Amino acid sequence: MSAVSKKSLPEVVVLNRQRAVPVELAWLRRFAAQALSLCACESADGLYALRELEEVVVVLVSDQRIDQIHREFMNIPGATDVITFEHGEIVISAQTAQRCAAEFGHSIQEEVALYLVHGLLHLNGFLDATEQERTQMHAVQDRIWRECLDLFGRVV
Repeated sequence: MSAVSKKSLPEVVVLNRQRAVPVELAWLRRFAAQALSLCACESADGLYALRELEEVVVVLVSDQRIDQIHREFMNIPGATDVITFEHGEIVISAQTAQRCAAEFGHSIQEEVALYLVHGLLHLNGFLDATEQERTQMHAVQDRIWRECLDLFGRVV
């Protein structure tokens, strides 16, 4: 048995704490569970940190709320798409997802799901500060995102 398979996966909880953008939580929860299992098998640094967490909490918030979090914890003003905390929390702006979905031709659900995979990979040791890190992370991210979309179907 490999070191990766010895520890069980954390529970993943998806919460909607915003009202501006409608989301299909049941679909997103199924997507999150599958994405978690796939992301837990990927590691940029060999640590597989996701397996050390008891729980991963994904919280959908407004642009206003993610702007506050961005300022408070990173000292960066303005809304962003996703913020990941190493203790297992992934905060996603549903309004940013809505804007980007329109720009990139995805549904809002698919865009939120992309941010969710991005956050899970960060929790498993992936970084995106340099171009090389970003290229590596995005290749894995896109593969997992597409695999999960193929499994659960595209959401309009």
